[in-house]
Amino acid sequence: MEERLLILHNDEINTFDHVIHSLQEVCLHDKVQAEQCAILTHLKGYCEIKRGVLTELEELQEQLTTKALNVTID
Repeated sequence: MEERLLILHNDEINTFDHVIHSLQEVCLHDKVQAEQCAILTHLKGYCEIKRGVLTELEELQEQLTTKALNVTID
């Protein structure tokens, strides 16, 4: 199966704390990893937050979307 990327996009709505907590809860990132993703997303406009097969990433995308995060699969 082809490996895909789950990408978090910057928005002007969510706080750093909300993004960090969501990444820890849904993607099982540790605190440092979640903080780095949040900062990169803020600075670059996006960050690759997870690699995996499409079905796995679709589930994570759905969970993050319910937390009002803007995520896509590439």
